[in-house]
Amino acid sequence: MADDLLSQLKTMTTVVADTGDLEAIRRFEPTDATTNPSLILQAAQQEARRARLAEIARHATDIDDALDAVAVEIGSEVSALIPGYVSTEVSARLSFDTDATLARARSLIERYARHGVGPERILIKVAATWEGIRAAQILEREGIHTNLTLLFSFAQARACADAGVTLVSPFVGRILDWHKANEPDADFSGDNDPGVKSVKRIYEHFKGHGYDTIVMGASFRNAGEIIGLAGCDRLTISPKLLEELSDTHGRLERRLTALDAETAAPEPQDEAEFRWEMNEDAMATEKLAEGIRKFMADQRKLEALLGELRKS
Repeated sequence: MADDLLSQLKTMTTVVADTGDLEAIRRFEPTDATTNPSLILQAAQQEARRARLAEIARHATDIDDALDAVAVEIGSEVSALIPGYVSTEVSARLSFDTDATLARARSLIERYARHGVGPERILIKVAATWEGIRAAQILEREGIHTNLTLLFSFAQARACADAGVTLVSPFVGRILDWHKANEPDADFSGDNDPGVKSVKRIYEHFKGHGYDTIVMGASFRNAGEIIGLAGCDRLTISPKLLEELSDTHGRLERRLTALDAETAAPEPQDEAEFRWEMNEDAMATEKLAEGIRKFMADQRKLEALLGELRKS
């Protein structure tokens, strides 16, 4: 067996490419791929795509139509290169609107179908707000798989599992960022990394109570965080860190192991309990709000780009 860390990781964890870069996906051969507004913006700015994007923009009924058309076009290209899921995000602008999230998610699935990509290949990404989780619960009942993103707290994770979502994406690196900013003198190396500890807690809770929801660590700041979560269901990794793992040799030990469920799942949280627990968690509250704002900032840049192309 190859002794590079990436090859070893693939034997115990499903590797997901955190990119819309087709060349990176071809090179690292992930099982799944995930996108977000920031990654779609990066892909859309590639010169080779300009003519096609201009065509999409000119034929769109409005900017929202153009945004989703671009996301699905790129997602469809990605789906042809991988055997598993492609994640495509509902606009962050809809993070607190359950009905609008449902409508946008169904529309994305219909768009993918027109590209020949079935719903079994798609994960609809939704921010893990109370409203987003409620939308995901309904979508799952309709056979539409969901990926709950911008997840920073155990309360969010519990609510997602109670809702029966397909997958959650705890943001490891952004959790670390907050703690480093607020506790600059603390040691967050190795197993002390609060993002790694958060994913481990979620993973153990899900497996210990028999939840089917997949745990996918995301938003890594360094390869050490990935190594610390070897054995997690899935890990979504940037091309830079995929390359580092591919170029690094040595023995990779499994750090997370799924055990048989020991106890029945606890009673689901209600809305009041969820909102109180989020209020008590300053890190999760601040990072969720910041994440939504950042995704919207990049979405607005993409909207501006497509607006210019519509006029060209």
